[in-house]
Order: sequence, then C-alpha cells, then structure tokens
Amino acid sequence: MSWLKTLAAAAALQALVLTPAFAGENLDQIKSSGVIKIGTEGTYAPFTYHDAANDLVGFDVEIGRAVAEKLGVKAEFVEGKWDGLIAGLDANRYDAVINQVGITEARKQKYDFSDPYIASKAVLIVEQDNEDIKGFEDLNGKKSAQSLTSNFGKLAEEAGAELVGTDGFDQSIQLVLTGRADATINDSLSFLDFKKQKPDAPVKVVAEKADADYSGIIVRKGDADLVAAINEALAAIKADGTYEAISQKYFGADVSK
Repeated sequence: MSWLKTLAAAAALQALVLTPAFAGENLDQIKSSGVIKIGTEGTYAPFTYHDAANDLVGFDVEIGRAVAEKLGVKAEFVEGKWDGLIAGLDANRYDAVINQVGITEARKQKYDFSDPYIASKAVLIVEQDNEDIKGFEDLNGKKSAQSLTSNFGKLAEEAGAELVGTDGFDQSIQLVLTGRADATINDSLSFLDFKKQKPDAPVKVVAEKADADYSGIIVRKGDADLVAAINEALAAIKADGTYEAISQKYFGADVSK
C-alpha cells in the first residue's frame, strides 16, 4: 500500500502548492513596503486617463489613492491594456485592479472582490422637450439609437422600439439631439459624464432600470484580510465625504448606488 501513501503525499503537496497565500500575507507586504500597486488602463475616461499635463487622473484613480491613504500607504499605478489587465494579478504585477471591473460570478470563481464602489444602470434618454416618452413602455413603435449587439439594444428591442444602429454612446446621443432617433437606452455613468462635460445639452433621463451593475476592486483569491482592509477603507471614504467629493467631481452625482 506504499503507493497509496506516495499518491496521498503527492496530492497533499499539490494542494499546498495551489493553496492561496497565507491569510494576511499580501496585506502585510503592502504595509511593510508602504505601497499598494494598482493595475489600471489609463485610457478609459473619466475613470482612468491622462490629462493635458499627461498626469494619470480619473474617478478610479482618485478612489485608489483615497483607499491607499486609509490603508496608510501610497498608491502606485501600473498601466496596461484591458485584455491582460486582470491576468496581471496572476503574474503578481500588482496587488489590485481598479478599472471598472464588473463583479460577476465567473470572475468571483478565480478572484476576490471588494464591496461594490460604483453602480451603473440602464437609463432611458430623450431630447429635452420630448413629452411623449416617459417610460420604457413608451418606446413601442419609436426609434431608439443603439449599439445593435449591446444589452441596451436588446432592452430597446424588447420594448418594441425600432433600432437605429450606432457605434456607441456618443453617436447615440447625437442621433437623439438631431431628431434622427426618439431615444436611446444607455449607461447612466456615460450620461452623467456627458452632462458633466456638456451641461447645456438638451437631453434628459426619463426612466431608469432598478437593477444595477456593480464594479469592485479586484484582488488575488484567498486573502480575506486584504479584502477586509479595502472594504474598511471604502466605508471610511464614504463616511468622511471623500467618496462624495470624488463622485461629484467626475459625475455631478452620487454613483455609489
């Protein structure tokens, strides 16, 4: 039966190799180094991008810095393309990713997430003087400017709208403004960013879906202490008004829920 013992020993060794870092190890390393390394794109305004002076700025960047401050360390950002951004966690390029990463069941199988720090909802947008469309049900028989493969396009189609294909939010809004479409269903964050940049644009939100999609700070699997510390930091910046100030700066509204 010695072969069984050998097999058992090999299995135990494999399990040990595959076991996540000891609890608290990542947090201890971050605190001892005085730095939390954060992966981000740097090309996704208004969340993470470079300003005219080429400084890295954005909603996610400021959230990352605020969280780092509550942890008692500095934020060091490591930029990378979206396609390999989350995989950079596996390669230990950084400790966390803050880049509007949606919290999904599939991702939760491999990584850990903080509590949600931003919410996005589907909103119905029309021209300022439009009084015919007050809810999603009023889209029946109307033209809705949509990216044809998006979930927003599916919502419009389900409501009975005739879809007018576009390349994304900016083109959809332009079709509404020029009267070539009656409405668009789109992302609440994109709308808030647009209105922040162009407050006089004659468009308005008349309805929103109750269900929201949430993004969180994503880290390697297996360190509950790091997740707990990040969650505590997020709660602290919401309690002391830091989150509200950042939210108002970039969106003119509270985007936490």
